[in-house]
Amino acid sequence: MNRRELRASVTLASIFALRMLGLFLILPVFAVHARTMPGGESAAMVGFALGAYGLTQAVLHLPLGMLSDRVGRKPVIVAGLVLFALGSAVAALAETVGGVAIGRSIQGAGAISAALTAFIADSTRDSQRTKAMAMVGASIGLSFAISLVAAPLAYEAVGLAGLFWGTGALALAAIVVTLFVVPDAAVTGDAVPASDGQARAPSLPEVAREADLLRLNFGILVLHTVQMAMFVVVPGWLVERAGVPLAEHWKVYLAVLVLSFALIVPPLLWSERTGRLRTTFLAAVALLAAVALALSTQPTGLIPMAGLLLAFFAGFNILEASLPSLVSRLAPQRGKGRALGLYNTAQALGLFAGGALGGLVQARWGGGAVFAMCAGLLVVWLAAASGQRRWPGRETASD
Repeated sequence: MNRRELRASVTLASIFALRMLGLFLILPVFAVHARTMPGGESAAMVGFALGAYGLTQAVLHLPLGMLSDRVGRKPVIVAGLVLFALGSAVAALAETVGGVAIGRSIQGAGAISAALTAFIADSTRDSQRTKAMAMVGASIGLSFAISLVAAPLAYEAVGLAGLFWGTGALALAAIVVTLFVVPDAAVTGDAVPASDGQARAPSLPEVAREADLLRLNFGILVLHTVQMAMFVVVPGWLVERAGVPLAEHWKVYLAVLVLSFALIVPPLLWSERTGRLRTTFLAAVALLAAVALALSTQPTGLIPMAGLLLAFFAGFNILEASLPSLVSRLAPQRGKGRALGLYNTAQALGLFAGGALGGLVQARWGGGAVFAMCAGLLVVWLAAASGQRRWPGRETASD
């Protein structure tokens, strides 16, 4: 990367991180806190409040992405961050779970992921875009990790309302970064030879039907469905089954996250060195399926719970960093923006589905059934991913 590309990639990834940190901060504490609010007796309503922002994001990602093509990336990004800050204020002032759900929906209406990824595409050469997208994936994983450790501590200090005021402040900080730190886009894409078969940009339906991209989009939908469903159940289980008070959850999360990051380095380096990304990717999906199946047995005790969380985060972090990079590398040369817009939409749908389905299933059949559902989804994803034909590196589906 040249200096301009590096600056654009780092600053845009930081905006992703600030925004996603604001969204993730309530995950480790809300399911427990909601029991003290009107409406909190309904697990279905709690799950809907957790995932509500994903629904509005899913609806608005593509329209706002297309709007950014007309009016520019920065105006759409700034407007989306203003909406996010407004939604944070509404949620902070809410006195019921339903009010929190309204605030989360407004947060999600600031659906700027497509505009951000398009901005990255505008600002990097094709040969460097995978690195930039990998930064985005890593920033999302890092913001999730930080939220797990910081949220219980912050909640103890300032309460749920203070967390939402903090997310609004993060959105305002991201506006400052957008306006004064992110360089204006300069399209620097590598020239595409006329003979490469890509003289015409593929249409949105053509990109949506491309089999390998479809598998990746299904993958991010499942991954975030499982992530959100998990946090409908896990905070309560850590209190009830592991005997860890909510204010002490950060210690569990910090330990498993540090160990998980250490554990994923060797397989990631091995896959890059040997060109065996497919093997590492499928192993990570299989690991998540095994963890979900083990959690469906409703284990008790701190050691079993912490061990399963460690395994979950190891697999999750590998996949969270790999998926956007894979989409950017496998998308048609002139269809990357459309491909990433569809990817972001699938991601947002997963965030909504995980909260909503997790709450409904827990309300009817209990927490064990939530993880049984997650295990089933992950097995289906594993089967779909196994049929993928194209992988960067030396592997193909037939290896």
